[in-house]
Amino acid sequence: MSVLTRDEAQTRAQLLDVHHYRVDLDLTTGDETFQSRSVIRFTARAAGDTFVELKPETLHSALLDDEPLDITALDGNRLPLRLTEGDHTLRISTTMRYSRTGEGMHRFTDPTDGESYVYTQLFMEDVQRVFAAFDQPDLKAVFELSVTAPEGWTVLSNGITEQQPDGRWQAAPTPLLSTYFVCVAAGPWHTIRTEHAGLPFGIHCRRSLAAHLDADADEILAVTKACYDRYHEKFDEPYPFDSYDQAFVPEFNAGAMENPGLVTFRDEFVFRSAVTVTERQTRAMVVAHEMAHMWFGDLVTLRWWDDIWLNESFAEYMGYQTVNEACSDLFPDTWIDFGVTRKAWGYEADQRPSTHPVAPDPEAVPDTASALLNFDGISYAKGASALRQLVAWLGEKDFLAGINIHFKRHKFGNATLADFIDNLAAATDRDVHAWAEQWLRTTGVDTLTPRLDGEGSQWRLHVDRDGSRPHRIQAGIYDRRPDGELALRERRELDVPQEAPAELTGPRPDLVVLNDGDLTYTKLRFDEVSEESALRGLSRIPDALTRAVVWNAMRDMVRDGDLAPADYLEFALAHLPEETELALVQGVLGFARTQIADRYVAEDERPAALATIGEIARALLRRTEDGEAPGLRLTAVRACIDSATTPDKIASWLDEGTVHGGPELDPELRWRILARLAVLGATDETVIAAERERDPSATGQEGAARCRASLPTPEAKAAAWSSLFDSDDLSNYLFTATAQGFWQPEQAELVREYVPRFYEAAVALGDRRGPAMAEAAGRYAFPAYAIDAESLALGRSHLADDAMIPALHRKLVDQLDDLNRALRIRTT
Repeated sequence: MSVLTRDEAQTRAQLLDVHHYRVDLDLTTGDETFQSRSVIRFTARAAGDTFVELKPETLHSALLDDEPLDITALDGNRLPLRLTEGDHTLRISTTMRYSRTGEGMHRFTDPTDGESYVYTQLFMEDVQRVFAAFDQPDLKAVFELSVTAPEGWTVLSNGITEQQPDGRWQAAPTPLLSTYFVCVAAGPWHTIRTEHAGLPFGIHCRRSLAAHLDADADEILAVTKACYDRYHEKFDEPYPFDSYDQAFVPEFNAGAMENPGLVTFRDEFVFRSAVTVTERQTRAMVVAHEMAHMWFGDLVTLRWWDDIWLNESFAEYMGYQTVNEACSDLFPDTWIDFGVTRKAWGYEADQRPSTHPVAPDPEAVPDTASALLNFDGISYAKGASALRQLVAWLGEKDFLAGINIHFKRHKFGNATLADFIDNLAAATDRDVHAWAEQWLRTTGVDTLTPRLDGEGSQWRLHVDRDGSRPHRIQAGIYDRRPDGELALRERRELDVPQEAPAELTGPRPDLVVLNDGDLTYTKLRFDEVSEESALRGLSRIPDALTRAVVWNAMRDMVRDGDLAPADYLEFALAHLPEETELALVQGVLGFARTQIADRYVAEDERPAALATIGEIARALLRRTEDGEAPGLRLTAVRACIDSATTPDKIASWLDEGTVHGGPELDPELRWRILARLAVLGATDETVIAAERERDPSATGQEGAARCRASLPTPEAKAAAWSSLFDSDDLSNYLFTATAQGFWQPEQAELVREYVPRFYEAAVALGDRRGPAMAEAAGRYAFPAYAIDAESLALGRSHLADDAMIPALHRKLVDQLDDLNRALRIRTT
């Protein structure tokens, strides 16, 4: 298959104006394939040659202006077209194959009740798996879809759908859309409908999840309506589509997709087990993120994929900010979770060899395959952090004024970075172009360190910068009280680089926290006095966001080799049992468990690291025995399970169906315990099969696959390996679950023989099953716990493999850099 190059897209955009698609899909022809017919009306500005893209199982016919085309001329995914100047109609009839990988038209059969569901994910190049199209974002058109579906199904699409007398479902014509936004979701949905601001709103899920959606419907719809209203306060342009549906769909590869009028979410957001308020906040943020795309991405769309950050950074920033503003009664401060989880994703991505600017040069994204690599922590978290810094520097009023100019000038069209910056500049006297060059066209993370000089009651605060970007920050100045609390003396707004040091009056502060409030994107270090105060008194800092900034600095110090992993764990033991902010507890325990215990400490030190994490978890359990903090208790229970080094305690929980003092075990906790018991060799296939019978859901199916792959026997590992790489029967989710179980730090010797086998197997898998599965193989099936120089050298030797598709190559570059970092930390 040929990927589309930027040059080809520009040439085709100069040749064509695409007006209208009529797409007819027949989903009643079996479980493996469906019928697709498309009629495309377009104009050629001049005579010339071009092509239309499609990836059919069978191409039945193609007519250009009612004249048959040679269908044997289909070359990969391109059918050549020779055009005369003027208007044209192209008619194409195909059989298309359903996907099991979350790409194109994905089909899923629910093991709970046998009901089937299909939905589209047409991002980047996958519209070609569903219907023929001129597939590039700047050839927008009107789409009219009709769908023939099995009896009892409901069909959802970008516009309001109605069932016709002949049984077909007809969707209302769309406004001008890019091809990758077209969406269909069909099946026997459980649906909840309401109306807001004169528009129909709906939420939808599989029937087997109906009770769980019903339980959360009020919260989901309240968040949706609150965000919708808040965006209408921010944006001058009204919501541009005729309805707003949110479908929670199975085996979805991303968190969600911003299809206009029909947002699709992974249906893990329909919680069937207990979750924390932080996890509910994440769902709310994703709702707000995708709704922001209705304006930034859908109404105004990038011209080429080098500007994907315009979509994702904006939606990421707006998602957190809008939930913070509109849903503060449910979620008091979303920026704490952003700082602890999302920014860490950006910092890690930005320090790898694969880093790239937030806004890369167009030449750096020459084709769609390279564009796919940029959906990462830089385009999301770093870009959102840059926008948050821009708002701090520019002011929200001027920022929103520039955004509204952008929407007005480019609505239902396409725009570039240059357009965006010009529109921001039109709303302010500040030099936004210079800011963009320094922030959006550069890579890497700056580091800021405070330095104080003076004596008595006169001190000068200098900020040393390792890096090149300007920063508008707040410096928090703290004094230690007799009771040990680090009390805020003042927050001083500073511009870095400084024209002059900040003058402080009073005794030398005990703690200086740069970037207090977390308004910029930078690593932090402390002066010697501040470091000692922070490490001793972290839990005595009154503001949770400030504590998050300090915890992040400590995380970076561990990753940079400036703080021993064991010391980080000791500080966590000292401070987490007193921590009240759930997002911080989850973030610190997550880093401690998955990075420090699993990767950064030497093998012989790992039991001690797990013991420390277990001690923290038990302290939190004791603190939450009164039932006043269920989210904190659930987090502690999860940590107890994941850090268990002996099976007795958690096995007794499983046998009794409850944690002593609560909670009772729901399906998520039961599978979590069973997976840990499998790793420890304390369960077997009989128990796994019985639990699978107890939980016949899709989640249960994945849990059983994870447990079976975790069993510490040669037979279990051989069977798991074969299902991963020797056949293509696993769906994307079952592949992930199996891969997650396969590699375990406790079983390094058992699976050592598979380390050299991984690379050829992953390359072959990517070639057969495409980029989504290749990325899954690189993310989940990589031998991450083979942390030694031999494994690193072996992996690097395979990076020159020309057969490796870009999605896998990028993932392996990142994984090997992480492995190298773990090796450095172990030997520092």
